[in-house]
Amino acid sequence: MKFGVVIFPSKQLQDIVNSYRKRYDPHYALIPPHLTLKHAFEATEEDAKNFADKLRNIASNTSPFSLKTTKISSFKPVNNVIYFKVDPTNELNNLHAEINRELNDQKTEYAFVPHITIGQKLSNDEHSDIFGSLRMTKIDHEETIERFHLLYQLENESWTVYETFRLGKE
Repeated sequence: MKFGVVIFPSKQLQDIVNSYRKRYDPHYALIPPHLTLKHAFEATEEDAKNFADKLRNIASNTSPFSLKTTKISSFKPVNNVIYFKVDPTNELNNLHAEINRELNDQKTEYAFVPHITIGQKLSNDEHSDIFGSLRMTKIDHEETIERFHLLYQLENESWTVYETFRLGKE
């Protein structure tokens, strides 16, 4: 079974992101807009219960923090992904590091770049056209993050919440 850990931003930011995703992201129908804290990994249901305990502990020791996005960027030439760049704060970086340390830290292929994907699996030409028209778009969004989620993947490849973790002492 596949699991992952994400932050779902506010409905306001999700609506903005989805205005792009519905055109440029084939995963639009599979998962809401999100910031990935732990990439998809295989685990058993029993493992997930242990992970949830660890995540609950991490959440209780992490205060809510600010998430700010100000521009559209791209991972090209590594891959043709276009995204809302999220400012990397100490709180966000620490949360990512702690979660990955606690949940069987396999070395990830890429460094942690906080982002919310708006387009992926684009051809080189599509990427150039779309990113060319979007990269000057001004985005000025800031919100407080108060929770993160452990997700699991269903048979139809969509993702759903296994458990939600509120930040800070309850």
